[in-house]
Amino acid sequence: PEVAAAQGAFGIGGRLTWVRRDVDIEEDSTRFTGGHIRARLSPKTAFELSLDVHTETNALETARVREYPIQASLLLFPVRTVFSPYLLGGAGWYSQKFETLAGDETIASETVRDFGWHAGFGAELKLGGHAGLHADYRYTFLDFGDDDDEDEGILGSVLPGYKGSMWTAGLTIYF
Repeated sequence: PEVAAAQGAFGIGGRLTWVRRDVDIEEDSTRFTGGHIRARLSPKTAFELSLDVHTETNALETARVREYPIQASLLLFPVRTVFSPYLLGGAGWYSQKFETLAGDETIASETVRDFGWHAGFGAELKLGGHAGLHADYRYTFLDFGDDDDEDEGILGSVLPGYKGSMWTAGLTIYF
């Protein structure tokens, strides 16, 4: 049975995200915290806008890095039930602000911004008519076949490559 009719068309929520900036480098994922809004466009589609934040200061407290990715995603739900899998895709704007610190004062800062496409899959579990838990996996900085890349078999020439990845888990309250 369709559950989407009982659910509100607009939701707001919080989320945790684990980001790997470069899948070719052996490093641990970095945890971000953030929020999102979701708006149902039709029974099988939704739009999501998310903002995550991570701040890290060095041991001497002389430098700080703040990262804040913003993603706009289209979610496609083949089936809308209590457990609803989905595919997603969209655009991301990824900012890093580097600050030089002297005590409590910022004496210099520089912001670097990058743009990239993302795609992935996930699922949402309805918690009654006004809440949902979701988890998804996103491939970030998709590469749609640069001439510099060598194709790896038949699928290598059809499927896009990617640079980073992220796991996301969140709770949405629907109105």
